[in-house]
Amino acid sequence: MREIIFDTETTGLDAQGGDRMVEIGCLEMVNRVTTGATFHAYFNPDRPMPAAAEAIHGLGDAFLADKPRFHHHAAELLEFIADSPLVAHNARFDFGFLNAELATVGLEAVCRTRMIDTVALARVRHPGAKLSLDALCTRYGIDRSHRTRHGALLDAELLAQVYVELTGGRQIGLELAGDLRDELLAPIMAPATPRLLRAARPHRASSEELAAHAVFLATLKDPVWTA
Repeated sequence: MREIIFDTETTGLDAQGGDRMVEIGCLEMVNRVTTGATFHAYFNPDRPMPAAAEAIHGLGDAFLADKPRFHHHAAELLEFIADSPLVAHNARFDFGFLNAELATVGLEAVCRTRMIDTVALARVRHPGAKLSLDALCTRYGIDRSHRTRHGALLDAELLAQVYVELTGGRQIGLELAGDLRDELLAPIMAPATPRLLRAARPHRASSEELAAHAVFLATLKDPVWTA
């Protein structure tokens, strides 16, 4: 089975509010083993890089100034990912930016049914534990000493190792690995159970309750609302 592990770096957190993708890194796995095939590109976002974002990934305006726009590599990227499942950490974020960029050049969005979110997998596998990529690398003994800043391809390489561990580790058989992955995904991908809504309860006071309230008010001397 072919899968693509990918990560993005961006100018911020809001793909619909004007933030742009500035880096994407993808690597190919077949039967849970990396093949060495990768796709990696930087993009000029045509907007200034906020200092907070640059502090995370180190990609500043000067570095990105001569990089191509997304449309120059869109076809190559789509050819690489093809129709394979796409694995990402907090995948809704990365899918949001990828599809926002595709929309800017008039291309069809990547269907979210292809999305595998390792945060969701980790939440099922390790409930209550820290779910960041760093925390999962620590849990599984994955060396990240060379990761001084976020980088799309580097993070994808680390995530590939985390994904293998989340779905059973290197020693598990391929069929069992697929079964475990499907078992972990089942509660995540299952449709939500419809909520049964009860009719609103009557809330108007009855005539007997209103009469009793009037009798009670009559016993009060100099109530504050008459002052």
